[in-house]
Amino acid sequence: MSKANSPKKKLSAEQRSALLGTLKTRFEKNMKRHKGLEWAALEAKLETNPEKLWSLHEMEITAGEPDVIGFNKKTGEYIFYDCSAESPKERRSICYDDEALASRKEHKPADSAINMANDMGIEILTEQQYRELQQLGNFDTKTSSWIKTPADIRKLGGALFCDRRYDTVFVYHNGAESYYAARGFRGSLRV
Repeated sequence: MSKANSPKKKLSAEQRSALLGTLKTRFEKNMKRHKGLEWAALEAKLETNPEKLWSLHEMEITAGEPDVIGFNKKTGEYIFYDCSAESPKERRSICYDDEALASRKEHKPADSAINMANDMGIEILTEQQYRELQQLGNFDTKTSSWIKTPADIRKLGGALFCDRRYDTVFVYHNGAESYYAARGFRGSLRV
């Protein structure tokens, strides 16, 4: 699980080296996700952003398999998404947010998607981002992922999640306090 409650959001030299090696291998193996981008430029950017590297480490150790899916030319930021085939394993069986967690009287999950994302320093994917990710491959064919829920839906007690079935991306709703062994969340990070 996430070590987000740790006051030290900095990686050791060996953690940093291992993570950069993992990210480089994934980057080179999945060039279709980031055509036209070069590892050397990304690595230099990562080396100067230790807090972002820490967040990527959190994504990695919770089985998110973060990878670059784009580059924002206006801001000069690389965009990472969780690219694991299924919803990240170490982020499942959680409800949507802390309000939902507090509303459960019994059988509470260990955490919430919004809280975990905040602790990790990442953003939960929006519906649009989730659909963009699905253009890069087939994700969540056996699991589902909470997505950023509009305030008007959340105010009424609901939350949204997505998955891919029948070669189609579906958006569904559930009570925000619900949780399932096959539902987690995917995050994004800008570096």
